[in-house]
Formats: sequence, C-alpha cells, structure tokens
Amino acid sequence: MSEQHVQDGQSEQSGHPAPPVNERGRAYDPDATSEERTYAMFMHLTLLLNLTGVGGPISFIAVLIMWMIKKDESPFLDDHGREAVNFQISLFVWGLIFLAAIIFTCGASALLIMAIPVLGAVGMILAAIAANKGEFYRYPMTMRFIH
Repeated sequence: MSEQHVQDGQSEQSGHPAPPVNERGRAYDPDATSEERTYAMFMHLTLLLNLTGVGGPISFIAVLIMWMIKKDESPFLDDHGREAVNFQISLFVWGLIFLAAIIFTCGASALLIMAIPVLGAVGMILAAIAANKGEFYRYPMTMRFIH
C-alpha cells in the first residue's frame, strides 16, 4: 500500500476504508455477526471432506455454493468464501504440478505430494479460527483466480 493510502486509511485496491486491526495485528470486521463468523468458519471447514477421503470435488462444490449464496449479503462472507474457493482451486493446481514433477523425476519427488494435505489441513484450521474470531485471512501459497 502506498504511503498516501495508509495515511488516508484506504486500501489501495478498492478505495474503500481499510479494515481495523486488532491487538494481534490482524485485520478484522467489527460488524461481522456471530452467524456470519460461524458461516465463514464452515466455508473453510468444507475442505475436511477432501482431507477425510470422502470429498473429491464435493468440498469444492460445497464451498462454491455456500459462497455464491451469501457473497452479496456480507463483505466478510464474500472475502472468506472467495479465499476458501481460491485455496481449494490452488490445492488442486498444486496437486497437478506435483504429479507432473513425480512423473518427470521418475518418482524421486513423490514426497512433494504429501505437502498438499498438510498445507490444506494447517491452512484450513488457521482460516477457520480466524473466521470464527471475525478476522480476515489469507491462505499461504494461494493463487488468486477469483478476485
């Protein structure tokens, strides 16, 4: 963010006022209701369907539907839903990249594929906790397909 935007209290991308920051230095939405925080938390937790082996595309479809239903009702839900959808797409893309690496290295890079469920589980837990506290969250290693 530029110096002028910081002084004005506006975010560089949207021109909207920057969200307040809590004592932990995390941006949060003071207007997010308990229901919104819970709904956002469950959007992130849909990834459990994949991590338990039940899912396949089910977790992606679930979070996409949840986000599409609520995105216009709350900027907080829109942000968390968009982030959860982007993260699940990114995990799929990383899986394809790592699979290609395994093929091209004749299996020498097979341990890379194990990073995906670890990244998914840790990211999902941290995002769900942040959502439940009313904080905004950005997953690591996420490609922003949906803006």
